[in-house]
Amino acid sequence: MKIGLLFPGQGSQFVGMGKDFYENSAVAKEMFELASDSVKIDFKKLMFEENEDLNKTEYTQPAILLYSAIAYELFKNSADFEYAFSLGHSLGEFSALYSAGAIDLADAVKLVHERGKLMNAAFRDKVGSMMVVLGLDDETIENICKESNLQVWPANYNSDGQLVLAGIREDLEKLEPVLKEKGAKRAMLLNMSVASHCPLLESASAPLKELLAEALKDEFKDVVSNVTAKAYNTKAEALEVLPVQLTKPVLYKQSIKNYENDADVFVEFGGKVLMGINRKITKKKTLPITDMASLEKVIGSLSN
Repeated sequence: MKIGLLFPGQGSQFVGMGKDFYENSAVAKEMFELASDSVKIDFKKLMFEENEDLNKTEYTQPAILLYSAIAYELFKNSADFEYAFSLGHSLGEFSALYSAGAIDLADAVKLVHERGKLMNAAFRDKVGSMMVVLGLDDETIENICKESNLQVWPANYNSDGQLVLAGIREDLEKLEPVLKEKGAKRAMLLNMSVASHCPLLESASAPLKELLAEALKDEFKDVVSNVTAKAYNTKAEALEVLPVQLTKPVLYKQSIKNYENDADVFVEFGGKVLMGINRKITKKKTLPITDMASLEKVIGSLSN
């Protein structure tokens, strides 16, 4: 049985994430300590206690990556399955790189922490946001964005009938009635101050590339690119697609459609968001791992 490894992105965070792993696994505890030491962040406090930092992108990103990495390590250590590829949604592509052996945990945590800082810096003098649009086809939304002359762009192609826009918050607000007039079932502004995967993050691309050049290994297992919806497995290829991932839309549904036949089942590490999206894209099952109980359940399901 071949498994497609899936890793969620921002928006999947919640207070208590990873706590069950920490309390029941020595491996998880070691990974928490390693991550905390690498960036001087108390990840137990960040992830287990109510706080404002968990929703700030420079903290959200390493927290989600750590949670996904632990889920993956515990799964890998518990069973011997054949992996087809790794695929992450947005930030999740960096968790996918970790699973593919492209980057060590400490370097991965540092990298996405700095990525969050770079994204914040790009929005020092402007207010960005994102908006989920339901019930319209991609072409209609793309045309609305182009014809609006506003700073708004398609950012996440999640599934047919679900597309996320990114841009200046005020411009997204102006676009909301237009989208509904064209037949959108919903156009909901998200509680975000940074607009991911659009040209407004151009200033972050070059410094991110420098960080990637230092952190990535030369070769690794297949990771599916958000930018091209095609697999890559070398540092040279990664340095082409990962810096521009900040400014290009996430081709998630295209990636699943391109590679669903390479996997018998998908396993999502550290969330259930992609499981929900996948139901609208593929008939293949997606099994989520979020705690020790779900880990045992998934291993049992795959072993039968």
